[in-house]
Amino acid sequence: MPSIYKMVKGFVKEAVEYAKQGAPHVTAKQYEDRLKACYSCEHLKKDVERCGLCGCLIEHKAKWATSNCPDDPKRWEKIKVGSGGKKIKLNGRKNNSTEAGDEVRSPDTED
Repeated sequence: MPSIYKMVKGFVKEAVEYAKQGAPHVTAKQYEDRLKACYSCEHLKKDVERCGLCGCLIEHKAKWATSNCPDDPKRWEKIKVGSGGKKIKLNGRKNNSTEAGDEVRSPDTED
């Protein structure tokens, strides 16, 4: 397990990105797949259900769409935040996002 300092530092970094992206969660299927991958991983600390590499509680980290596996980025399906849902307009403009080329999307608005 990493030191408390490294765990807190990593958690804060992930939490900031998660909040910046609007606190997006994965789908139920993606969450299930992520947990299956964690439970079959040699780094899992099963007694505390924490990742042995980053120290995160897997039940929480696996929910965050902005999180990735610290061991193998391919272990979890890559999720592009904002790639689902329908296009919306912000302040009368379409495609008003923080990164060039990304669309702002919402699951409950009309095209």
